[in-house]
Amino acid sequence: MSRLSTLFATALTAALTLSACAAPGESDEAKDSGTGPIKIAVVNAQSGQLSSLGAWEHKGAKLAVDEWNKAGGINGRQIQLDVFDDQGDPTVGTNLARKIDSEGYIAMIGTAESAVTLAMAPILKTAEIPNITSGQSPAMPAFGSPFLFLNGPTSTTYDKSLAEYIVGAKGLKKIALITNNGSYGKGEHDAFTAVLKEKGVTPVADQVVTTDQKDFSAALTDVRGKNPDVIFVGAEEVQSGLIVKQARDLGLDVPFAGAAPQGTPVFADTAGKENVEGTIVSTPYLSNDFSDASKKFAAAYKAAYSEDAEMHGAKAYDGTNIVLTALKSSNVATGAALADAIRATEYEGLLGSFAFDDTGVGIFETQIGLIENGVLVAAS
Repeated sequence: MSRLSTLFATALTAALTLSACAAPGESDEAKDSGTGPIKIAVVNAQSGQLSSLGAWEHKGAKLAVDEWNKAGGINGRQIQLDVFDDQGDPTVGTNLARKIDSEGYIAMIGTAESAVTLAMAPILKTAEIPNITSGQSPAMPAFGSPFLFLNGPTSTTYDKSLAEYIVGAKGLKKIALITNNGSYGKGEHDAFTAVLKEKGVTPVADQVVTTDQKDFSAALTDVRGKNPDVIFVGAEEVQSGLIVKQARDLGLDVPFAGAAPQGTPVFADTAGKENVEGTIVSTPYLSNDFSDASKKFAAAYKAAYSEDAEMHGAKAYDGTNIVLTALKSSNVATGAALADAIRATEYEGLLGSFAFDDTGVGIFETQIGLIENGVLVAAS
């Protein structure tokens, strides 16, 4: 063999050896070394219209990590929690998915935005990075990634509970819908209308708006003309609040109904507290005073951040604790082994009893609350 051939063979052998050291989508640098901090990413909107969600999520996750680190971390290793701003933009989210893969993060908390989570999911699946999201679109479990988990119910659960209360308990059948055409709004629309169909109810109005729309006068005028008993809103916090405010300005005085966004202070502040009175809310986290666990969490959250906790912070706290529990039980596994450990984790959380199915959903119940005097209370 010539000297040139020998050099080529040596180079080829080295290249094959290097490629065999890392799984697809995973570089040597991205693997957990077994020493030093355990790197976990929080990806959520930290700027833009959805930044309130990102702030709540980050605080809930950080509170859980701080508690674990104060207790000694995992196997003597501290947990490093780093936050990344996806700006509520799926394109930014996909770039961040590649970034956390290349920089050695072994798990991800987030996002709270279904569209961003769905955009990131294929990259995280290839990279074998488990993530636990606060989004609730049914499209996420339908995607079928063994690395994607939900730290709350899907829209199907939220809206089934809501429809059973509105139609079954209250006997209200003249129902109008206003939803947006984003991943969250579409998930809400499809889940709620499916349950109504099962109950033999057809909405008297079904208005779909764009995610960036701010003037709803045309849609609301149509709704007003149908004289509904209740109006279902499937949109994020700020947009839901604007819809309610404009509806009241047009003289619509019937109650509104919805899921997670309607239980947040951003919704009430945007709509005006007097305008949200009587709103019917489907939620897995009724209030900070609902249980001893929620009281303890709320007190710790208040002490850490000088503000009241709410559901998104509680969801992120639960989700982070589930990931950390799985890391401890698996001796800091990564990739598929960590995903299996998360799936096997049964956890008594603030939102209820978590037990994950094959689709990554771990909780299947919500409660019904009413906003009375500015406070969400259990519906009678």
